Amino acid sequence: MQQAKELIIKTETGQAEPAVSVCPAGEAFSLPTEQDYKEEFKRLQKLINEQRLIGREVVVVMGVGFVGAVMAGVVADSISSDSGDPKYFVIGMQRPSVRSFWKIPYLNRGIAPVEAEDPEVAPLIDRCVNDKKTLTATFIYDVLALADIVVVDVQCDYYKETFGNVRQGRADIEALESSLKVIGERINPECLVLIETTVPPGTTEYVAYPIIKKAFEQRDLKDAEPLLAHSFERVMPGRNYVASIRDFWRVCSGINEAARKRVTDFLSNIINVDKYPLTVLDRPIESETCKIVENSYRASILAFLNEWSLFSERNGVDLTKVIKAIKVRPTHSNIIFPGPGIGGYCLPKDGGLGVWAYHTLMGFEDDIFQITPSSININDTRSLHVAQLVRDALRNMGKIVAASRIAILGASYREDVGDTRYSGSEIIVRKLTEMGGDVVAHDPYVKHWWELEKQDTYPAPGHSMARFFRNQENLNEIRVQNDLQDTLNGADAVVLAVRHQEYMELDPETAVEFIGQPAAIIDCFGLLDDKKIRRYFKLGCEVKGLGRGHVKRIKDEVNGEKLGG
Repeated sequence: MQQAKELIIKTETGQAEPAVSVCPAGEAFSLPTEQDYKEEFKRLQKLINEQRLIGREVVVVMGVGFVGAVMAGVVADSISSDSGDPKYFVIGMQRPSVRSFWKIPYLNRGIAPVEAEDPEVAPLIDRCVNDKKTLTATFIYDVLALADIVVVDVQCDYYKETFGNVRQGRADIEALESSLKVIGERINPECLVLIETTVPPGTTEYVAYPIIKKAFEQRDLKDAEPLLAHSFERVMPGRNYVASIRDFWRVCSGINEAARKRVTDFLSNIINVDKYPLTVLDRPIESETCKIVENSYRASILAFLNEWSLFSERNGVDLTKVIKAIKVRPTHSNIIFPGPGIGGYCLPKDGGLGVWAYHTLMGFEDDIFQITPSSININDTRSLHVAQLVRDALRNMGKIVAASRIAILGASYREDVGDTRYSGSEIIVRKLTEMGGDVVAHDPYVKHWWELEKQDTYPAPGHSMARFFRNQENLNEIRVQNDLQDTLNGADAVVLAVRHQEYMELDPETAVEFIGQPAAIIDCFGLLDDKKIRRYFKLGCEVKGLGRGHVKRIKDEVNGEKLGG
């Protein structure tokens, strides 16, 4: 039986008490005691026995974070094509840490432990837990011994040691390795282990297989071959969150023929394969490489446009119009404006996983990667140019950053979602703060900007972007505001950082009224058309934008009209 490790904290009076896990809403949950572990195992045994009697397979999803929680719901909501009844009983598993344990009681109430704009997420989790009774959650590893399928959604990160140089970094696969060891020590040899995490190419074969095989041998299961498979997720934040799992194309592979068949059958039962057929590759390293190449390709396109964005600014060209003209050609329809950095959890790091794997897992010494790391570096540092545009716009108005109030409109990494991971806006805030600016932020979709509020521990101790900038100590006091008028009031500069619909609809007259004075307006994402740019100039504002070199021409026209009028 897995033993409880009861954490203890000191109260202000010096008395010791059990540690708690606090959810984002502020509710505290005591971490489990040794007795809780015993009772939990009995609860699960009873539930699983009941589920097996009605012919359901048991699926354990390890890690109920951004991907795992909804994946667990999609599996639990799936039905047999023959009977129309649920085919799987799903158990979401999360280790009982102070940071994450709250997700377990949340799920067991039928509440999704992730924030989502998709209206399907909340009813999906509630339906599976409270109505269909096909989903529960636990904190004990011993449930792995009862699983038919284990889906691994344990985070695998890439830590950059230097800002703007992805080569000076490493993949952090320690949590994944620990989870695989625990799996190998407990699962039945006939259990399918599906790694869904985005991992360095070669992880399934060079890391996972040896760990589980060795664990089998230590259990005197020397002839047992692990049934290992890999199938990466393509989860997209926003209103199609669930559909990006259930109704989207998947790539998969297995370490042997038996594993390939098992993973193909499993995914065919939970995904709409009639409309979105599976692609089954020969080896897991091919599936793993597929995800890395897919995201590196997109990151490279965005980085490519950075140099043309600078060209456009310096030569009177509006890059947004250029891109629109190019996109009419079907072969170039995927070209997109890069904005102030690319953000999201995948694109800023995935190429680094590939470079790291080539040198570390495969052992090659030569340097074949040029475009992939350069693209990441360009995208990581693009936001610094926004701070320069703020500086220049304020300077044209006789002001400096260090004596200005600057409103950042948009904290998330893309439009109409609340996901702040690796957002370009974070770097804008940090650089302007380093320069002495008084920064405030607004985002209609973001309740907490954890990268700032918990920068001492988030995403992990010692890994905040704060370590690359000075004067960051007080940024943990920033709170994302939801009242746009209050945010804009008294601002010397406004940075339109994200294409949220609310900002797209903001007209210049209203903005200046909210601000209370002419201000520097910085357009990071092509939010402003020429008509709005002209209106801002007429209202006495200064306007600059990424890739918007034509604004100087509009400014000259407005000034000419004033002189001529």
